[in-house]
Amino acid sequence: MDALIEIDAQYRQLREECGLVEQPDRGLLIASGPEAAEYLQGQLTNDTEAIEPGRWIYAALLDRKGHMQADMRVLRPGEGPELWLDLEPEGLAAASRHLQMYKIGREVEVADASENHTLLSLIGPRATEVARGLESPSLRTEAGVDLIVPVAERDRVREALLAAGAVEVSPEAAEILRIEAGRPRFGAEMGTETMPAEAGIVEQAVSFTKGCYIGQETVARLHYKGKPNRHLRGLRLSAPAQPGAALRLGEKEVGILGSAAVSPALGAVGLAILRREAEPGATVAVGEDGVTAEVVALPFG
Repeated sequence: MDALIEIDAQYRQLREECGLVEQPDRGLLIASGPEAAEYLQGQLTNDTEAIEPGRWIYAALLDRKGHMQADMRVLRPGEGPELWLDLEPEGLAAASRHLQMYKIGREVEVADASENHTLLSLIGPRATEVARGLESPSLRTEAGVDLIVPVAERDRVREALLAAGAVEVSPEAAEILRIEAGRPRFGAEMGTETMPAEAGIVEQAVSFTKGCYIGQETVARLHYKGKPNRHLRGLRLSAPAQPGAALRLGEKEVGILGSAAVSPALGAVGLAILRREAEPGATVAVGEDGVTAEVVALPFG
């Protein structure tokens, strides 16, 4: 019960003020050299050449069949050609291997700076105010502000954020807000068998006006001529459930539970990529313990 009370307090902090959560396991690749943006333009789904200093875009790395190998935020931290790629840990190895392999003959270097940096996330309506005055490269998000901080500067920046009004919260509390917002995560809902259209990220992650990139043909064909067989959906669970549980509509398995949490506002909820026949309004069985879930469109209403 104490744990539930604590999560509820942290949830309110994130919703009403500003919470601070550290994500030390995030991956960071740095692409440098005069051809960095041009090189990434031919590898990723979004327009890396159009990124202005201090701005970022969301993008994916695909295989030739259009399946995701990683997703990332691509940041131009300054006026120079250097680009930073902030990734989920589950996509780091594949992205690093791919970008190292295909850069031969190009004026670009790709370095893994993950161990030397950490990500400090400010979430909540006061996030921008709390982050004001800090010089670390930042990514403004729907939820707040993310700061990419050298490990050597981590304690100093953390103390400055706490002094400015942030309150430390757990990753579990921040995860509730992600699920409520219907934002898929690579390594949870999305994986190496997922296409961008199935995860509902095409609008944010794909440019249809830039040049060619790996997997483009499949993405364009599905966007203009087809319909994905699977869709990202929300789940209103009858009881808490474990990620990885099979989801069945009648006798047919239609997906796997990607993420789940107990929201103080919505109760037990989850996210999953489901086959198209599991439409909003349908009820699916979750695992083998008698838990069920109503399929809903996102974001949760």
